[in-house]
Amino acid sequence: MQLELEDPYVVVYKQIHAVVDDDAKRVELLERSSCYGGSAWARYHYSRGPLVISSCNQGDWFRYMLCPGSADLELASSRQSAGIESVQVSGSEVEVKYAGLGGGGVGATLSRARAEDVLRYDATECGGGLVARGTVVLPRRERMIIGVDDTDSKTVGATWSLVHNIAQRVDRPEARYISHSLVQLFPVPTKTQNCVSTVVEFACLPGRGEGMLGDFRALLKKYTVSEQTGMAVFRDFDPSELLPFGLRCKRERVSYEDAVEVARQAGVQIIMKGQGLIGAVAALPFNAQPDTSIIPGTV
Repeated sequence: MQLELEDPYVVVYKQIHAVVDDDAKRVELLERSSCYGGSAWARYHYSRGPLVISSCNQGDWFRYMLCPGSADLELASSRQSAGIESVQVSGSEVEVKYAGLGGGGVGATLSRARAEDVLRYDATECGGGLVARGTVVLPRRERMIIGVDDTDSKTVGATWSLVHNIAQRVDRPEARYISHSLVQLFPVPTKTQNCVSTVVEFACLPGRGEGMLGDFRALLKKYTVSEQTGMAVFRDFDPSELLPFGLRCKRERVSYEDAVEVARQAGVQIIMKGQGLIGAVAALPFNAQPDTSIIPGTV
C-alpha cells in the first residue's frame, strides 16, 4: 500500500486560546504547536511586530503577550516574513489576524484556522510566493491559577506529578490546562524532602471553570496522602502582587497566619487549609515560569 499525505503543506496547531485582562488592554495568545521548528520560526518573525509586547515558549506552548489594535506590517522575505496584523476584543470573542509570505502564509492561515477551539476563520489562498492572510475568532478566556503543596509523605507520593496528572485529567474545552511549574521553597524542618510546591494554569471560559475546579479538588482529596494539603486559587490575569510573599517563602520560613492574610488581601480562594497552604499561596506568582521558579532563593 502506497503511503499518502492527507494535506502535505499544512501542519495544524493543536490548540489556540486568547486570555484577556479585565480591561481588554492585554491579550495573551496561547498557541499549542504540532511542530516546534515551525513555531520557533513564527515566534521570531511575529515578535518583531508592533502588537507583540513579549513572547516565550514552554514545551509545545508558544505564548505572545499582545496589545489590542491594528498594525501595517512591512513584510519582507527572510527578515520579517510573517506577523500579527490585528487583535480585536469584542464582547466574548477575540479576533486575531495573521499575515505571512510563502510558507509563513500557510502558517498564518490553514495551520491556525484548523486548530482546536477556534470558533471560526477566514483565510486567503496561501503557499508558494503568495502573501496570505488569515483571521481566527477565538472565545475570550480568563486565567485560573491553582497552587498546591504537601500531598506526599516521607515514603509515598510526589506533589508535582500528582498535580500534573490531575490537571491533565480535568482538562476540557471550557477550562484548558496550559502550564505547570515547580516552585523551590525555603527548606523548612517540616518538609518531606525537597520542599517544592506546584502551580498549574488553566485558560477558562468566563464562569465555566468551576466544574473543572470542583473535579480538581475532588481528585486532590482522593489521592493526597497528607493531612496537611494546601490548595489555593487565583482568578486574575496577573498574579505578580503575590510575588513579594512568594520570594519570602523562597528565602525564609513563613508563618501560616501570614499566608492566610496575604491570600485574603489578594483575593485568593483557599480550597484546602492544611499547612501546605503556605507553599500553595507562595507558588501562585511563579505561574508559567518553570525555568526560574525552580531556582532556590538561598545559597
